[in-house]
Amino acid sequence: MSKKIQMPALSPTMEEGTLAKWLVKEGDTVSSGDLLAEIETDKATMEFEAVDEGVIAKILVSEGSEGVKVGTVIAIIAEEGEDVATAAAGGGAAPAPKADPVPEKAEAAAPAAKADAVPAKASAAPAVSSGDRVKASPLARRLAEVKGIDLATIAGSGTNGRIVKADIDGAQPGAAAPVAAPTAAAPAVPAAATPAPVAAAAQDFGIPHEVVKLSGMRKTIARRLTESKQQVPHIYLTVDIQLDKLLKLRGELNAGLESRKVKLSVNDLLIKALGVALEQVPECNVQFAGDQMLQFKRADISVAVSIPGGLITPIVTDAAGKGIASISTAMKDLATRAKDGKLKPEEYQGGTASLSNMGMFGIKQFEAVINPPQAMIMAIGAGEKRPYIVDDAVQIATVMSATGSFDHRAIDGADGARLMQAFKQLIENPIGLLA
Repeated sequence: MSKKIQMPALSPTMEEGTLAKWLVKEGDTVSSGDLLAEIETDKATMEFEAVDEGVIAKILVSEGSEGVKVGTVIAIIAEEGEDVATAAAGGGAAPAPKADPVPEKAEAAAPAAKADAVPAKASAAPAVSSGDRVKASPLARRLAEVKGIDLATIAGSGTNGRIVKADIDGAQPGAAAPVAAPTAAAPAVPAAATPAPVAAAAQDFGIPHEVVKLSGMRKTIARRLTESKQQVPHIYLTVDIQLDKLLKLRGELNAGLESRKVKLSVNDLLIKALGVALEQVPECNVQFAGDQMLQFKRADISVAVSIPGGLITPIVTDAAGKGIASISTAMKDLATRAKDGKLKPEEYQGGTASLSNMGMFGIKQFEAVINPPQAMIMAIGAGEKRPYIVDDAVQIATVMSATGSFDHRAIDGADGARLMQAFKQLIENPIGLLA
């Protein structure tokens, strides 16, 4: 019997995507785990693997097709022994199926997921396909075998309940299928009135111009930042920080790391400092969740990276626990793959706080918008020579301004001030970053 390949949901909030490129053609034989296509979501371009084996009988959605709804049949696979022409003829057109209706109450209970919140796995039955064959990616199967995990006990979060690597990472040997944690959902917030599209009211006044269609990423950025400023009460705290000791330490470390071909940036040291500061002031490593607060035990830092067409925030996990050289290596890899559109969802979704550095552009100071559902973001300005009080005397020092934006529902001003103080002390006495 032929199998229908549907447009997958490659992230918890994906509703539609662009079929950027087919990696197979009609008549090709594919096996489970083979790459079928590149799918462009609102955040990245991701590779889509085959779940079933067989021959590509018919491709129903052509390359470059935009706005393909999740669940739309994009191709037909003929199983072994099945006539390819018959399978192709039975494929028909590819209408976009309507999404299952979601009750209003259920939808209101999880707005955080709609705002690309830290994803919580949905409660589901273990992923078993026809014939009791568990649907799982090849990598997930290998990891499960190594960890001694029975795939039949795992609820898959991938397409059609398929088990993926993230499901195995969060499972324990002998554990039952996971159940979604209610605390992961953010509070129900009444939807703000949607403003009229700017284009509808725009006037060109006879000025030469062109109309540029918004990408999925730009639409998501616009929506999320609007929601953040409308729904999150921001409080801003700024400190001036002397950088001379940090710059000296960086030079010494780079000299010692030269043989390993590792070169630390100032940003690598700032990521480490923010991670340590959040561990020192755990009241700021939180997330507002209505009548609850999520208190994180680890500092995962989302780092703003500019890419063509927008911005993405790859995550340095456990920034406080990682060595600075490890942070540097990880950040270079993440930034490169971010610009190539090759990040996996778990590499840019989540994080407990963010860091945005515009110092390389000469920006002295700015106030960053919080990235929901996180509760804080650190904005870094340029280091510059300024008159500065050192040992009760005015001297010339290298100084930068750092501004923390805090969700005042979750973080009191005094706690935010303590975090800024800890961040400043770590940078001005950077030997503590090596402990």
